[in-house]
Amino acid sequence: MRVSIKLKFSLFLGLLLILAISVLSYFVLRGVERNELTQAEASLAQHVKTVNLRVKQTYYTGVRLPPQQFLQRRGRELAAELAGFTGLEVTLYDAQGEQAGTSVQREPAQGSAVAADALAYALQNKIAYQNAGDKLLYLAPLQGPEGQMGVVQLQYSLKSAQSFQQTLRNLFLTTGAAVLLLSFITGYLYFNRAASAISRLKKAAESIRRTEYISSPPLTRRDELGELAEGIYFMSKEIERSIAAKDEEQRKLQLAVTKLQALEQQQKQYIGNISHEFKTPLTSIKAYVDLLNMYDDDPKLLLEAKTNIAKESDRLYEMVDKVLQLTALEKYDFESQAESFEVAEGLRDICGRMNGKAERFGLTITLEAEPAQIWIDKESFMHIFINLIDNAIKYNVPQGAVHLRSEVREGRVWITISDTGIGIPAEARDKIFEPFYTVNRDRSRASGGTGLGLSLVRNLVEKQNGTIVLLETEGEGSAFQLSFPVMV
Repeated sequence: MRVSIKLKFSLFLGLLLILAISVLSYFVLRGVERNELTQAEASLAQHVKTVNLRVKQTYYTGVRLPPQQFLQRRGRELAAELAGFTGLEVTLYDAQGEQAGTSVQREPAQGSAVAADALAYALQNKIAYQNAGDKLLYLAPLQGPEGQMGVVQLQYSLKSAQSFQQTLRNLFLTTGAAVLLLSFITGYLYFNRAASAISRLKKAAESIRRTEYISSPPLTRRDELGELAEGIYFMSKEIERSIAAKDEEQRKLQLAVTKLQALEQQQKQYIGNISHEFKTPLTSIKAYVDLLNMYDDDPKLLLEAKTNIAKESDRLYEMVDKVLQLTALEKYDFESQAESFEVAEGLRDICGRMNGKAERFGLTITLEAEPAQIWIDKESFMHIFINLIDNAIKYNVPQGAVHLRSEVREGRVWITISDTGIGIPAEARDKIFEPFYTVNRDRSRASGGTGLGLSLVRNLVEKQNGTIVLLETEGEGSAFQLSFPVMV
């Protein structure tokens, strides 16, 4: 069953009005009830004062009797007299809870039962009241010369209050029904206008679906429907432009295919580089094994073969280890344990570890670091900067230097590592982070380089939400700049 939007809106408005009127009626009636109860309590409290004053006056002016006997003898007379003073029905009880006198001609059994619980409470020198049909039973301590001598019960009629509350209820019902009906009719007429505008928007959308693009907004209004009409108009224009740009998208697709082919070629080159790099140490090892088979009694050859085979084995092991690390970083989520890390302390620790190697080559390491906290895996941080400092030492010149600087700006920690070494030629700057790429293959082989260190460093930096770039330097040497977000 299809229900129009104007009817839905009208029904929703009606429900809101019913809710508002119901809540308003509830709180107004509750407020009136509480106000009348408060006024009744104040009036009854004043009557209790009058009763106590009159009882004390009668007690002191007559023959002195114990309070119990006094109430039993004078109770009925006092109840009738007090009823005349207060205008209310009065009942007096002694300290034992026995009725001493009442002005009520005939008290219903239910009323007595209802008052019994309140009576026991009032005998503890406390005020109690309880509803009994259309009456309010108010029980208060009756004070004697030496404290409480009994209880006075005042019977307050609630008929006028209940009648007033019923009148208010009827008024809310009639007024609410009239307001609801009038609002429903007004809302239906108003929403009918909005529904007509929505219908025009629907027709415009249908035209666009049939590729009949609109030349102007379907309606002009200064509200959300007007904004929607503008949006549909601009959407129509955008669809037209999108279809017109189909050839451009095809060109981009062709470009993507070309890039995929280039990536495939890069992958083949990567496999070729791995094969070539692994073949070189294996060839050297095989050559020495063949020589040992031929001249196994030559001590000099034996020593040279052991040294070179060990050296090539270490280089082969290092390449395999770095290839495995690089593959794990590129294919799988790197399992790291990030934590809050102090950059300056970490860099000082790393420089201390690398000082021994630097001194063997006659180099000095200096550090300028500002305190800063970052969120990073500690082992990855150590691996990154040990690798970079190790490269700065390997490819430096005698009596050279390695300098580290750390500073905080723009919400990031910027760390620069510069050296006075052989530098990196301009033609090699774009390839320096590629796996197995080395600037000078002979020098890298002599220093034990595999061409995987910087590729691994870049992957580790990016996994920690950082960046690394090779800076342009004036003269000799090279400089790398890394950045990581500061921990707030």
